[in-house]
Amino acid sequence: MKQAIILAAGEGNRLRPFTAEKPKGMLSIADKPILQYVIEALAQNGIRNIVLVVGYRREQIFDYMGSGERFGVEISYVTQPNQLGTAHALLQARKVAGDEFLVLSGDKLIEASTIARFVSVAPGAMLLKRVDNPSRYGMVTVEGGVVKGITESPKETEGNLATTRIYALSKEIFDFIGTKLVISDVLNSMIAQGRTLHAYETDGIWLDVIYPWDILSLNGAVLGQIKAEVGGTTERGVFLKGEVSIGKDTVIRSNSSIVGPVIIGSGCDIGPNVCILPSTSIGDNVVIAPLSEIKNSVVGSDTAIGPGSIIEDSVIDKGCVIGGQFTASSGEAEVEIKRVRYTVKVGAMLGSGCNLGSGVVAQPGVVVGNYSQVLALKLIAGRLPDGSLVV
Repeated sequence: MKQAIILAAGEGNRLRPFTAEKPKGMLSIADKPILQYVIEALAQNGIRNIVLVVGYRREQIFDYMGSGERFGVEISYVTQPNQLGTAHALLQARKVAGDEFLVLSGDKLIEASTIARFVSVAPGAMLLKRVDNPSRYGMVTVEGGVVKGITESPKETEGNLATTRIYALSKEIFDFIGTKLVISDVLNSMIAQGRTLHAYETDGIWLDVIYPWDILSLNGAVLGQIKAEVGGTTERGVFLKGEVSIGKDTVIRSNSSIVGPVIIGSGCDIGPNVCILPSTSIGDNVVIAPLSEIKNSVVGSDTAIGPGSIIEDSVIDKGCVIGGQFTASSGEAEVEIKRVRYTVKVGAMLGSGCNLGSGVVAQPGVVVGNYSQVLALKLIAGRLPDGSLVV
């Protein structure tokens, strides 16, 4: 395989507020967009001709990925004007597709080892992974190494083989798409007409983010692979333990404690007397004031967190300003997504550009929309829409 077509046009409605202003593939996991992990995995396996199918908020992907030069690849773009489905997205790349190619999702995090063997298989193949709940991803029936059928969102599951939505295909697939919108429907049609689709399994990293709290599990999984690297300045009395990566021009001030795995971006100002605990990612240009503690959380770039704050199992998007004594403790909570309630253990989920006064307490599971404002000493709970004002 010399070419890959990456489907990166989707929005990810169930991930709001984090996808209200960015494509799902541009969600940051351990300080890098998911889409970047996919491109780097392809580059490390020698695939450098990459077609990106973009749509929702496509300008963000243009600006970040560019021509692909800094990732060692050549990127071309096609647009899916309306996000009608994966098969419709693939169809947009028909004119630039080679005779054979890989198809991948731009919003499923993978590593190079995940596709290392698959990149050399012949067209007419799909990559599978054994998971605990295949109904979340799509169940695949396999006999003798050949796919017999793909069932999206099955009510009952038999076996644990799920589709990774990674395929090795030839241009023949375009003749079968027609008005079909989903790739699995196209492949089922091809199978019904006598085409063979071979099944290959991977035990490499393949992670999907569907709900806001999934960001935490992906972040933890990726941080488990990082290596210690200190590119900034650590003052006297700073305690570092485990794998801690600190970016350029970041200052960790005196008597702060960081227990890895933790990644901190560039240009940050942390402490003094700040405690950062495992599975935490902090973006670029973040300020964390003294006597704060952050655990198993994701903090976006250009965010400021006031003194004496306690944050755990939380996701805070970019550009937030949070006053002192902010508390976002973790606990079991019911969170409603698309009129479905899920019971999860989570802290707070704050969209971008939020402004919280001092002494705000966030109940477990609160979802705060982008550019919301909460005045001092308020208790917030439930789901607040974008632009909310809590007085």
